[in-house]
Formats: sequence, C-alpha cells, structure tokens
Amino acid sequence: MAGKFAVSSLKRQKKNIASHLILGFWSLIVLFPLWVMIINSFKDRLSIYQNPFGLPDKWNFINYSAVLTDGDFLVYFRNSFVVVILSLALLLITGSLAAYALAAWRGRISRILYFFLIAGMMLPIKIASIRILELVRYLGLINTIWSLIPVYTAMGIPIAIFILTEFIRQVPHELTEAGIIDGAGRFGIFTRIIAPLLRPALATTAIYNLVPFWNDLWFPLIFISDDRAKTLLLGVTRLFGQYQTDWSKVLAVLTLSAIPVIILYLFMSKQFIKGLTAGAVKG
Repeated sequence: MAGKFAVSSLKRQKKNIASHLILGFWSLIVLFPLWVMIINSFKDRLSIYQNPFGLPDKWNFINYSAVLTDGDFLVYFRNSFVVVILSLALLLITGSLAAYALAAWRGRISRILYFFLIAGMMLPIKIASIRILELVRYLGLINTIWSLIPVYTAMGIPIAIFILTEFIRQVPHELTEAGIIDGAGRFGIFTRIIAPLLRPALATTAIYNLVPFWNDLWFPLIFISDDRAKTLLLGVTRLFGQYQTDWSKVLAVLTLSAIPVIILYLFMSKQFIKGLTAGAVKG
C-alpha cells in the first residue's frame, strides 16, 4: 500500500514539474515583448538598433519627459480613460440586466434570443464599419469620443451575455424564492441578491473587454480626426513619420499606456480568477 502511494505521489510530482516548466516557458514568451518594450523606451533611437534586447548603457528619461510635456499624451490618455470607463460601466449594467432577464425567462424564445446574442462572438463588428460610420455621422458624433462608447458597448455585449447568463443560472433558486417571499420584486431581487454575487463574473467581463477597448485603433481611426478627441493609440500614430520613426518615444508612450491595464488586472485578479473557475467544480 505504501509502495502504491509512493508511486502515485512520484507521478504527481512529475506532472507538477512538467506543468511548471510549461507555464514558466509560456511566461517567458509573454514577458519577453514587455521586456523589450520597457528597456528600449529608456534608450535613444540609435541605441535601439545597436542593442535592442540588452539593458541600456545609459538610462535615458528624456523620452518620458518629452512625451508628457511636449505632446498631447495627457489629453489622449484622458480621452481613452473616459471612453473605456464609460463603455465598461454601460456594458456591465446592460449586460447584467439582460443576462438576468434571459436567465429568469425560461422558454424557447429566450433560448433563441440568447443564442442570437452570443452569435455576435463569431461575427467581428468591424465588418459593419461602413454602416456604423453612417449611423455615427447621422447622430452627429463624428470627431467626438462619445462616438466610441456605444460601439464598444455593442462589441462587448455578446461575451458579457455569455458569461453573466451562465453565472446567474448557477445561483440557487432558493435565494430568489426567499426574496419573493420577503416581498421583493424582480428588480429588488437583482439589486439585493444577484448583483452582489455577480462580482467575480463582472470582473471577468470587465478585464476581458478592457484590453480590446483600450488598444482599439480601428474605430478611432474611422471616427476621429480632431487632435483633441483622439485616443491614446490613435495619438501614437502621430509619432510615425513618412521616412523615419522615433521608436524611443513610441515605446515610452506604449509603456505608459500599459500601466492602467496592469494596475486594473492586479486589483481585480482575484475576482477574475473566481469568475473563470465559477462552476468548474460542483460541490
């Protein structure tokens, strides 16, 4: 018996070592581009070409000071921050309400509507760019950051419906029944019972949509030409010249733009992991 236990323990250790090696190798692949971006943002343009992967001989902070003082980086950062925060807030509110309605509505029409909404995950919204541009122009939102908010909200609705609906369906019916017995209506049940339980799923939805919202260049490029309304990634294109590009400043801007995403993930990582693993184990 002891021999069998030792053999099984040895197999588990080998599997753990193999999984750690694979995860470690994958972490290096993921972190290597970040490393190259950060260290090259402290070099001058010539040093980047001479030694792109090594540490700088002299740490150069002029790139960051030039980006923060000479350019419109703070304006672009503010625009991106406002667009992303408002888009995520609107997405989480509408997505959670729609998911609650679909989870509570049992029927054939509900299932058809659910599959119709999540089908948007297979259809990229960019294929409708011309029609969206016509709609934005009709609404008078061209050259404003407000043109991006409804587009980003619509872009994130399918995945939000998919994650939140499945999460709400796992909430025990006894909780909602207890709320009904206490005299709470549908909206009261949602705000008092469902919404507090949705925090891991909401964090997962927010982080999943944060990166494509923050890094989107397609729709700002189509909708916005006014410098004061440009987003961060669209503003970076000003640093690309016809014959040469100041890569040191470009990498400095990209390094600064990555900070909010990393901070948000670090603050919400615990809820994010809970949301990903929700329903994986039935107890």
